Amino acid sequence: MKEQEEVTNGTVAVETEVAKKDFSFRSYAWKQFKKNKAAYWSYKVLLFLIVLALLAPLLANDMPLYVRYKGYSFFPAFSFSNKIEVKDPETGNIEILQLDIADWKRLDAESIIFAPIVYSPNKSDLLNAEYVSPGGEQLFKNKEGETVAMPTRFRHWLGTNKRGEDVLAGLIHGTRISLSIGIFSMGIASLLGISLGAMAGYFGDRRLSTTRGSFWTFVIGLIFAFYYSFIMRTYKLGDALASSGVSIFFELFISLLIFAVITTTFYFLGKKVGKIKFFSKQVFIRVDSIISRTIEILISIPNLLLIISIAAVARPSMLNLMMIIGLTNWTNIARLTRAEFLRIQNLDYIQAARSTGLSEFKIIFRHALPNGLAPGFVAIAFGVAAAILIESSLSFLGVGVPPETVTWGSLLNAGREQFSAWWLVIFPGLAIFVTVTVYNLLGEGLRDALDPRLKK
Repeated sequence: MKEQEEVTNGTVAVETEVAKKDFSFRSYAWKQFKKNKAAYWSYKVLLFLIVLALLAPLLANDMPLYVRYKGYSFFPAFSFSNKIEVKDPETGNIEILQLDIADWKRLDAESIIFAPIVYSPNKSDLLNAEYVSPGGEQLFKNKEGETVAMPTRFRHWLGTNKRGEDVLAGLIHGTRISLSIGIFSMGIASLLGISLGAMAGYFGDRRLSTTRGSFWTFVIGLIFAFYYSFIMRTYKLGDALASSGVSIFFELFISLLIFAVITTTFYFLGKKVGKIKFFSKQVFIRVDSIISRTIEILISIPNLLLIISIAAVARPSMLNLMMIIGLTNWTNIARLTRAEFLRIQNLDYIQAARSTGLSEFKIIFRHALPNGLAPGFVAIAFGVAAAILIESSLSFLGVGVPPETVTWGSLLNAGREQFSAWWLVIFPGLAIFVTVTVYNLLGEGLRDALDPRLKK
């Protein structure tokens, strides 16, 4: 009988362990995500786009991957030096090859391996300038200097623009630009949105308290810190924003350092002021109201108009564009995170963590935050799609990335100059449509997979 009870208990324990494994939220969410065919295929397409972006220099490059010339072997596409000296074994003369301007397609090489697309963005093919269509006649100058029909290996498969730049090479490298801006800008937005939304939802207006002296001293310190770190340095920050992304990061770091030093000083000063009798009264910090009002103010301003205004003042650069999009698109993530934290702050496991004596910040980072990120992830997926659309819109208007950077938006902008060049509109527009649709479908798939109400 005892042995039978042990076997039964062991069976129950094994079944319980299997049930825990079968019903773990991670495996459940992945199974739910895979059931959504549209989201699952979008996930595969996104992986393909990421691989395409990472391998862009190897897929579309006017410099060969490998060359053997006059007994020398070298790899121009992977070389850090822009010049290679080649000694002629017969005459002893030294020939200097400058990699970025060498005519590789007509080089009398012993062996040469080109990238799949033998053109780079921003590199002109003057023989095929003035909008050559994908199926149109394309010309090529051979080693003898004769102009002949374009060999199949060197053909512009998606046509060229006015300056003879290859459209397919621009699309491949534009994938890198669009995905980078979308992901990094939403990384900035998610950091702000999740942090502020978590504070607003968890602390509310009646949970975070301090003495009257500490509160008002800290508020006065914030005013001084903002004045000396940003208002007094307005011209320096403006000049840095207009010069380069590295300069603005350096100047912004100095401003944040000044801000941190002043606020920390007033924080400790406030503790001393809080010991005075009149200033020792406890007051609540209305964290939720402050953050919610800030979100409402930003939402009331048309987002694209705000971004265009800032981008028009700042110098066009990828780094500046990432920062502008990230700093203006965190509000939706903050609202969803705040709503989730309002729901979970009174759940049993949060109350149990409080009863053990853990500090509020430990409870937030160890228990509340891991369980309250699901809505934020969904908003981030939709936000990346919105960021790619914003980047394309700004590049189309000419106020996004630098003019020499080829993006999907800049290719669309080139199509405005010649309405008959349909390939400059169709292919970049299709790339934007597919990428944005993929992220939107991924967002919907994540929303369904992470919704606990659908779990049985």
